[in-house]
Amino acid sequence: MRHLAGLARIDLSESELESLTGELAQIVESIAKVSEVATPDVVATSHPIPLSNVFREDEVRPSLTVEQALSGAPEREGDRFKVASILDEEQ
Repeated sequence: MRHLAGLARIDLSESELESLTGELAQIVESIAKVSEVATPDVVATSHPIPLSNVFREDEVRPSLTVEQALSGAPEREGDRFKVASILDEEQ
């Protein structure tokens, strides 16, 4: 574990090394269990339940007019919200 910490350039205390060594052992054991069942006849998946397009259909719906959208704006510039510039950039 000390070698891995050195490769990652992480300075770990002795107590951290002891704790992480146990955690790493648990991770390796878990990967071994998964490898036991991950045989060539098991198809790799990114999700346990097959999904298709889960998005709703696009539908044109009535929306706010420009005047309604800008009615509560503190400042406007034409048909747009006027906001303070950031990054000191001129338009």
